[in-house]
This record gives sequence, C-alpha cells and structure tokens, in this order.
Amino acid sequence: MIRFLRRWLAHRRAIRRRWQADARLLAISDPAGSYYEAQRRAFHSRSIDDLDEFWHWSKVASEIARIEPRAEMDFAVLKALSDQEKAGRR
Repeated sequence: MIRFLRRWLAHRRAIRRRWQADARLLAISDPAGSYYEAQRRAFHSRSIDDLDEFWHWSKVASEIARIEPRAEMDFAVLKALSDQEKAGRR
C-alpha cells in the first residue's frame, strides 16, 4: 500500500511540475498574452475531447494568473476565444 501511495504521489508531482514548467515557458515568451494562449490551448483540447490536456492547460492558465502580474485576463476576450473554437468545430 505504501508503495502505491509513493508512486501516486510521484505521479502527481510530475504532473504538477509539467504544468508549472509550461506556465513559466508561456509567461516568459509572452507575459501579456500567455494567459490567453493557455486558455486557447485548453479550449482546443476540450473541443477534441482530450480531457487530460484540457485540465492541464486550465491549470497552466491558473498558474500564469498566479505568477505573472502582466498577464491580461479579460472575460470578453475569453468568450471570443471560446466562440472561435466552437465555430471551428462545426
């Protein structure tokens, strides 16, 4: 049982390190637009029914919101991004 818990914790830590690293990379490459890029990738993942990647990019977006004070976050822009992704699916 302890071996199972250790493996599970190691797996969860690896997942966390991945989204934190992706958040840092996006924030460095485009501080102002990094949040929107992460959300765009989350919307795309959701549109192709890849729920693991959807959760990953959603967590990346929340991490960017936490670490990057210059990141723009406007609900109207997010709605437009979501609408574009939905229009592309049809």
